[in-house]
Amino acid sequence: MKKNIKDRIPTPEECDELMARYSMLPNIIAHSLQVMRVSLAVTDYLKDGVAVNRDIVVAGALLHDITKTRSIKTKERHDASGGAVLRELGFPRIAEIVEQHVIIQDLNLEGSLEEREIVYYADKRVMHDKIVTIRERVQDLIRRYGINEEIRNLILQNEVQVLAVENKIAGFMKIDINHAIRKII
Repeated sequence: MKKNIKDRIPTPEECDELMARYSMLPNIIAHSLQVMRVSLAVTDYLKDGVAVNRDIVVAGALLHDITKTRSIKTKERHDASGGAVLRELGFPRIAEIVEQHVIIQDLNLEGSLEEREIVYYADKRVMHDKIVTIRERVQDLIRRYGINEEIRNLILQNEVQVLAVENKIAGFMKIDINHAIRKII
């Protein structure tokens, strides 16, 4: 039986092709590859029975910044435009991850672990292509994007949410989350 197009997940090779098609800059590709590594450091140390689709995590991490390069010129929100592109291409589950990698919506801290939470968290642990603490990443975001008090406050509010997601993820892991991430450094 043929899989429904809505269930399709792009392969890593297809992700590479999409990154090239959307002219992702080398530094953005390097960032995305590192986000994928952090995402897999989490995914590969989840407790037995935790239902997370590794292929979705890989594709979501690789494509989370698919329209970031063009957004530098257009000033569009790359999370929204990236999600729109991936929906158009027939990857709605990956689109949802991309749409929520900047600010996650409808977070259920008591619910099951979701792929979007892993990619969201991993993105906050990677500054450019370096693995950093959440605090270091937040300070970088404030320096780069905190052009006014309102934006700085939003970044700081998001830090609280990232820490809550980190705590949720940690509860689903076999080993300490930072230990798992250190294994890839």
